[in-house]
Amino acid sequence: KTDAGLYTCDIGTDVAKSKVSVQEKPTEITKQLEDKTSTAGQDISVSCELSKPDVSIRWYKDGKAIRKSQKYDLHQEGTQAILIIHDSTVKDS
Repeated sequence: KTDAGLYTCDIGTDVAKSKVSVQEKPTEITKQLEDKTSTAGQDISVSCELSKPDVSIRWYKDGKAIRKSQKYDLHQEGTQAILIIHDSTVKDS
């Protein structure tokens, strides 16, 4: 059910009208990413919390898009977005 629509106030001899539209609140990051330090060869996990679940997100490293691969695992659990970097190397810094 939506609250958007045309509302009227009718007194019989006169009518006042109001068009109401309700916009979705934008998704926000509610918990930022945290800096991580790791030893080479270990998996590194970074995550952030979002204000809404099932939001389309993209991950980037130094401005370049990251895609799911043997190196990177990207997934979402509810409002949590998670990036796992497998078998980390110095180049992953």
